[in-house]
Amino acid sequence: MRVLVRRGVTPNAITVFGFALAVATAALAGFELWIAAGVVFVVGSISDMFDGSVARMSGKATRFGAFLDSNLDRLGEGLVLGGIGVAMATEARTWAVAMTFLALAGSFLVSYTRARAEGLGVDSNKGGLFSRTERLVLVSAALFLGGWGITIEVVMTILAVGTLITFAQRLFYVHSVLRDADGPPEAS
Repeated sequence: MRVLVRRGVTPNAITVFGFALAVATAALAGFELWIAAGVVFVVGSISDMFDGSVARMSGKATRFGAFLDSNLDRLGEGLVLGGIGVAMATEARTWAVAMTFLALAGSFLVSYTRARAEGLGVDSNKGGLFSRTERLVLVSAALFLGGWGITIEVVMTILAVGTLITFAQRLFYVHSVLRDADGPPEAS
């Protein structure tokens, strides 16, 4: 990270680079080039860990940079899952397509509930089965093992169920915090 800071690499440049690698991963997955997609995805995921650290070390942390990073992370994750879904659709693997769609929806819901809760003043990033790290590990496994039998079906099912459980966990947590903060409903 210090090398990046010394060379004047901006945090936003790292964010955009990571997003470009997500786009490349999506294309590789769509063409079922699984190992190449896995390698590019891992490199992109590692680079994504650097943008925040580089921003802090260089004193270039901005609210827009954090906003850009969050949004490009979501878009990149959606594109990668979309690439997997396209590959599964071309092979008519209906279950894998359905689970990939549910995993995508669940992944977006996990992020959305956190953002919406924070907008209400509640830190909803408490626990949950599948945070971003777990999702990245599972997507990596799907990419590296994509060509082996029903691996994609299994991994996407785990990802779909896990993200939807995490969404429910965060939903119930925020409900309990807001219920306690708002107090009991008034009697009419």
